[in-house]
Amino acid sequence: MNFMNSTKPAIEIKNIGKKYNINHQGGGYVTLREVIMETVKSPIKSLKSKIKQVIGKDQKEEFWALDNVSFNVKRGEIIGIIGPNGAGKSTLLKILSQITPPTTGEIKISGSVGSLLEVGTGFHPELTGRENIFLNGAILGMTRKQTARKFNEIVEFSGIGKFLDTPVKHYSSGMYVRLAFSVAAHMEPDILIVDEVLAVGDAEFQKKCLGKMNDITKSDGRTIIFVSHNLDAIERLCTKTILLKKGKIIKVGETSDVINYYLNVESSLNSIVEFKEKSNLQGQIKKVTILDKNNEPRVRIPVSEKFFIEIELDIKEKLEQKMIFLHFYYHGEIILVSTEGDKTGVYKNYDVGTYKTRVEIPAYLFQVGMLFLNIDLKHLTNMIDQVIDISIEITNENSSREPISGDNYWGKISTILDYKTIRINE
Repeated sequence: MNFMNSTKPAIEIKNIGKKYNINHQGGGYVTLREVIMETVKSPIKSLKSKIKQVIGKDQKEEFWALDNVSFNVKRGEIIGIIGPNGAGKSTLLKILSQITPPTTGEIKISGSVGSLLEVGTGFHPELTGRENIFLNGAILGMTRKQTARKFNEIVEFSGIGKFLDTPVKHYSSGMYVRLAFSVAAHMEPDILIVDEVLAVGDAEFQKKCLGKMNDITKSDGRTIIFVSHNLDAIERLCTKTILLKKGKIIKVGETSDVINYYLNVESSLNSIVEFKEKSNLQGQIKKVTILDKNNEPRVRIPVSEKFFIEIELDIKEKLEQKMIFLHFYYHGEIILVSTEGDKTGVYKNYDVGTYKTRVEIPAYLFQVGMLFLNIDLKHLTNMIDQVIDISIEITNENSSREPISGDNYWGKISTILDYKTIRINE
């Protein structure tokens, strides 16, 4: 069947859910009196129950990574999927890639599927790059002759020709992604699924990949599902976007509308985030505010401008030897840990009361893209409170380096260094 000319949707998803059972280990204390009383009442049931309780096997929790998700994807569409960490994005892609089945619901895929998920998926580590190209072709149903016709294009695009006969277990993550994307894109699957894995490649190759994805949909009419925290890339590439949160679809529509909703409506991306009372803690983080250079709440910050993070603490009992830790993440990797004691080298003591800490972030510190912030109130070995996934978008507005680098965002930090050049001969 010629799937490319069919009017049937490339992907049909109806009410799918994915459930995981989480075992909480850590057996409880059982008194002799409890054992005797329960054994007298129901000896067999009691024995089974107490054995499970002691070894910690009776504490199970159901976790739905996806819950009642439904949507269709037309042929030739590029669909973006966005959402905070833990939203279910990667789980959805694994189901679409047929790596794991859904617990409930129905999924119909018309055509072959090529996937580029986390680094390490899809290649055999003991085989060389050359051997893995042919292996992936076979998995996609291509003959060796068909793969051979694409071989030179794959190698040229990846740019790792001299390492082709090296086992891929010796590749760096960047080399792996170069070859993996090149294979997935050039094997001409009807549907290409790409996860955030592209983030480990360099900026130039990322731009090359985005261009290739755009080309294969326009010229070949192929379908792409693209997950990324880089909202600029999503907006440039995708006509339609799906927002996931806690396993549910929050919004589907035109990409610009969905991104605007994500940045300005969803609480994890608000410039002011308030947290509920936690009565069992000695102290807690009550509010986090992101402020622009004019002290106005703002969630999208130009890379060329400084901004501020304000953290409000509610200290309920006297705390000694504690302080605030900031953990900044970019593309899933931690790029900076900053503490309140970095300049002094000492922890702080807090009396009961409300405190506000203000942190200034200089211009050109973080790279363009989605920045995620975790905040801890703790000593190194004693956590008092933590909030995670405070999200800030660093944009490319008014960047002094734009005339040189354009849309290339090299590296993971954006600091501008001072250069001084003098002529030393006549």
